[in-house]
Amino acid sequence: MEHNTLRRVAVTGLGAVTPLGNDVESFWKNLLAGVCAIGPITKFDTSEYKIHIAAEVRDFQPLDYMDKIELMHTDPYAQFAMAAAVQALADSGAAGTVAPERAGVYIGSGIGGIGTFMTEHTKLLEKGPRRVSPYFIPMMIPNMASGMVAIRYGFRGPAMPMVTACASGSNAIGEAMRLIRHGYTDVMVAGGAEATVNEIALAGFTNMQALSTSEDPLNASLPFDIRRTGFVMGEGAGVLVLEEYERAKARGAKIYAELAGYGSTCDAYHMTAPDPEAKGGAQAIADAWRELGMDTDRVYVNAHGTGTVMNDRVETLALKKALGETRARKIAISSTKSMTGHMLGAAGGAEAVAAVLALQSGVVPPTIGLREPDPDCDLDYVPLTARCMALDAALSTSLGFGGHNACLAFRKPETGREA
Repeated sequence: MEHNTLRRVAVTGLGAVTPLGNDVESFWKNLLAGVCAIGPITKFDTSEYKIHIAAEVRDFQPLDYMDKIELMHTDPYAQFAMAAAVQALADSGAAGTVAPERAGVYIGSGIGGIGTFMTEHTKLLEKGPRRVSPYFIPMMIPNMASGMVAIRYGFRGPAMPMVTACASGSNAIGEAMRLIRHGYTDVMVAGGAEATVNEIALAGFTNMQALSTSEDPLNASLPFDIRRTGFVMGEGAGVLVLEEYERAKARGAKIYAELAGYGSTCDAYHMTAPDPEAKGGAQAIADAWRELGMDTDRVYVNAHGTGTVMNDRVETLALKKALGETRARKIAISSTKSMTGHMLGAAGGAEAVAAVLALQSGVVPPTIGLREPDPDCDLDYVPLTARCMALDAALSTSLGFGGHNACLAFRKPETGREA
């Protein structure tokens, strides 16, 4: 295989398990309707916690995607990942068309099986070491979602997680794109998964003062609003099937979009705080925009938009630096975390799904709750209600603890340049 000619990359399948719905159709419908998925935590007793709300995945049926034995030996994060991957591959139809060694899986997770870790550690303390599950390690490790999907479909190409905190899903998709672009694979299942709405994760995020202190679900996740005090925990998975463009066309695949740009940088600044000058974030966006190779203001950006005081200001600055102030003021930006909460390692996957569907449909999901804009966040964040608009491109940005920045750039398939 020649690796010196960059190949184009198509998006041919989508899958999602989210607080707004456990498939792509319901997720997208509720995003456009401005539904808020945040509510009281039901998974455990929060009476001793300062925080009592989150965006939980509800009514998820893992047995639709795996048998009972597999379910017993699988952490919820991997269950979410498997469900989203099965959906995306069924949507794509690519699985039966590719040689096993030419297909791979990159599903990121910020934390992996933290629920399993907590459960088994409690067993250790209360009942002794012999009661710890023999499946503890494979259930906990963050590469297992990728491994399980590869096993299910017999994909023998690269299979690994990206672990870059809140940028994990976006990095997984971007790195998967590069494998196809440079000729190492023809099909990649890529995205992110997370299941962290549990006692220890809530305590950890609460004590680092990252979470919104609001008791009102409708006024808790407030990206770009002056009243914001932090993010709201979410969970789930979002997965794309990426495919070499010409083979996707040749087999008559439905092509949602072309993934044409990717930027990945590090702030090299602080463990949790973003660089206030937005150097790393701006560079990631600028790199993705340059690879996209378009001159248009008809752009939608699915922002990282966590609702933390620093993130939203820095991300606003990053967009201005990367795209230029004039263009930044013309484009449409929104944070779907206003509805889903922050799905952490899954956020980039689910938000890539949203960006692709916005580009395809010409409808941009809103930033709900944005009633009092922060003067430092002075771009068009599509407040309150969805907007119909002509689009040429869509970006999705993710900024993670550790200073990890990722940006994906999609274009409509008919506007793609021939390689």
